[in-house]
Amino acid sequence: MSTSSFRLSWRRYRAIPIVYRIGAAFVLGSIVGLLVGEPATVLQPLGDIFVRLLSMIVIPIVIFTLLMGIRRISPSTLGKVGGQVIALYAVMSAIAVFIGLAVANLVNPGTGMTLAEDVEFEPADTPDFAEVLIGIVPENPIGAMAEGDVLATIFFVIVFGLALLLLEESTEDEAVRSGVESIFNIVEAGTEALFKIVWGVMEYGVIGVFALMAAVFGEAGADAIVPFAMLIAALTAAILIHIGVVYLGGLIIVLTRQSPIAFLAGSKDAIVTALSIRSSSGTLPVTMANADDNLRINEGIYGFSLPLGATINMDGTAMYQGVVAIFAANLVGVQLTLVEQVTVVLIAVLASIGAGGVPGTGLIMLTLVLTQLGLPLEVVGFVAGVDPILDRLRTMTNVTGDLAVTTVVAHWNDAIDFNGGSWVDPTRGLEIGDDTAASGD
Repeated sequence: MSTSSFRLSWRRYRAIPIVYRIGAAFVLGSIVGLLVGEPATVLQPLGDIFVRLLSMIVIPIVIFTLLMGIRRISPSTLGKVGGQVIALYAVMSAIAVFIGLAVANLVNPGTGMTLAEDVEFEPADTPDFAEVLIGIVPENPIGAMAEGDVLATIFFVIVFGLALLLLEESTEDEAVRSGVESIFNIVEAGTEALFKIVWGVMEYGVIGVFALMAAVFGEAGADAIVPFAMLIAALTAAILIHIGVVYLGGLIIVLTRQSPIAFLAGSKDAIVTALSIRSSSGTLPVTMANADDNLRINEGIYGFSLPLGATINMDGTAMYQGVVAIFAANLVGVQLTLVEQVTVVLIAVLASIGAGGVPGTGLIMLTLVLTQLGLPLEVVGFVAGVDPILDRLRTMTNVTGDLAVTTVVAHWNDAIDFNGGSWVDPTRGLEIGDDTAASGD
């Protein structure tokens, strides 16, 4: 093949979205494993390299993305509205993880499937809840980073980031303010460089996922198909419960006394877009348009809550961490204790602050959860193949949650212009802005 033909082929290959290439690698690797059988496990080292690359970027991801996420939260905006928005986002994420864990404990995805025999796993000693809380505060932040202690690293980075923000806003010393800005600029440059590394890791992930799946199916055979179907079913069930009960039932019906059907009708463009492009950030213009044109929310509310939500509100992604944590534990034949499951909640909620609203964020956050629990990172490679399906569901949940929380906060602050818009309530044939419908009595 000539150099020009190779370059053309490479460009065509690169033009295919990475998630689809990884999905194809998942399918092809599974087929090779089923057809070849035990000899396919010889590919395991190629998968191990992918796992080590993921492990390499865990702590840098925490440090850089968290600081960039915190930079978007100005202390001056953390007043009444800001406090309501952030508190609701945190509570919704925590509830999402609890629901994910509850459904996963019932369904038990991963049961009947095991990792390759040469994958070493030694479960860590289980601390009690008090030790977990104390362990969040590191004695030595640098040591916590070196040891891969995710919770302690997250805590220190959040404290340090907020201190930088407060210093920048309160100091009158121009040199200090310039220094803080320089730190954030360095972090921004580092984040961009890290994204390049992540891109390279995910490019290699096509090979890594192929090798991992070939080894898994070569070892387990067709019995490995059912656990993946159970994983997708568990996450789907958890998401339907969260949207139906928490968003529509709790936030829209109980807190705003409005029609959930009308809310979904006003949000449908953003929901469909999120399902299509799998990006909360990419969906943001559509989400803001729905909030303005359909839900008639004041720009002063959605202009703050929706961009912030696209950054820190990752309900679907947080829920995914809980489901996959149970999946990973079942793969190695251990049962997560209550304390360990609460740890998953803490990590998922805190890590959401720095999770970028872009495709594939869930896989990066998953490395944080598995690292903290001491579970094998091979699981990231296993679920990467079905991640295009799971990611669409997660993103849809994230965007729906952004709009639901924004609607509640707008309702609390009388920032919904019912007279200027038309939240049509299909169940009563009335505009929600109408006095009868708006009262909820």
